[in-house]
Amino acid sequence: MDRLELTDLTRVLRFWGGQDEGVELNEDTLDLYWMELGYDCLSVLQTTGYIERKFDILLDGELLEAADTPRRYLVLVNSVLGARAAV
Repeated sequence: MDRLELTDLTRVLRFWGGQDEGVELNEDTLDLYWMELGYDCLSVLQTTGYIERKFDILLDGELLEAADTPRRYLVLVNSVLGARAAV
């Protein structure tokens, strides 16, 4: 897999974030901040660790700070995956 899709991110966040099925990530919630969606920084860090291991990538910490919404997070992860695929 060379892309992280919204459905994949939702599944991983639910597992690592401990959120129930009530938190729905979709086109309407892509631009909400993690805290507005009920995820704290620990949830996002655990999700990031899992994604880094799964895809064998390393995400830049400074860029991760700016990835404060699901849309920005997906863009960051997929840009790293895309750059790796281009090599």
